[in-house]
Amino acid sequence: MLLAALVSFMLFNYVGDPVSNMLGQEASRESREELRERLGLNDPFLVQFTRFAGNAVQGDFGISYRLQRPVADLIAERLPATVELVLASALFAVVLGVGLGIFTAIRRESWISRVILAVSLIGVSLPTFVIGIGLIYIFAVILGWLPSFGRGDVVDLGFWTTGLLTASGLKALILPAVTLGLFQMTFILRLVRAEMLEVLGADFIRTARAMGLSETTINTKYALRNAGLPVITIIGLKLGELIAFSIVTETVFQWPGMGLLFIQAVSFADIPIMAAYLFMVAFVFVAINLAVDLLYAALDPRLRGRAA
Repeated sequence: MLLAALVSFMLFNYVGDPVSNMLGQEASRESREELRERLGLNDPFLVQFTRFAGNAVQGDFGISYRLQRPVADLIAERLPATVELVLASALFAVVLGVGLGIFTAIRRESWISRVILAVSLIGVSLPTFVIGIGLIYIFAVILGWLPSFGRGDVVDLGFWTTGLLTASGLKALILPAVTLGLFQMTFILRLVRAEMLEVLGADFIRTARAMGLSETTINTKYALRNAGLPVITIIGLKLGELIAFSIVTETVFQWPGMGLLFIQAVSFADIPIMAAYLFMVAFVFVAINLAVDLLYAALDPRLRGRAA
């Protein structure tokens, strides 16, 4: 996390000039120097980074250059929209990806499996923004079933704003969630299928069939369990990627989340917001990888034995 904070702050410390964006090109030199001194931009790099890292540990990411508001407050306002989008995308990707992966492995010779694998190439090969624009054109422009932008009506619960409790909020969530999760879903599908096919060809599976066990027992108790461990690792990484990929999706659908806030900050060289966003993305990846490692030990008794 310290390294991630250093890299993000070092990169964005040299992107654009926030003083020119805040005051304009016509501002006097004295006004520029006064603002740079007030923002602490004249301090040495190490001093700026130490101040940023120390404040970040306390949840304080400074003041936005563009909006003149605490970055923590801006993130708190945008976080519910991004979290709901990522969770909906993750649910779509994991449930469909694992389910279709198992089906195409067990029924690999059926025409339905061949169609699913052929269609999955779309999610793997097309960029996210192309998929989003295509879904908007079909379901919003031509059919008019779903909204093309925004979050719909939201309910303020005090500590959280959610669109999951309103009809327009649920409808607005469908297209962005499918767009964000489609690549991950097709990737998980193909990975689960490949792992299942490898396990189904193992000797212990043939032994289980020779013992007269049912195909359902073999597929669920033996094949899926043994194929699941490497899949869990990839799923964990892919869920972390949803946070990073949400930038494109939120821009296409004008989804009021952290990704859209980051894009707006880039155009203004709003360094506190950009550094805070990447710091949070790095934290999500670290937390998910830690959770996957702990889950590995819970699922595989051999790892618990080694740890002991």
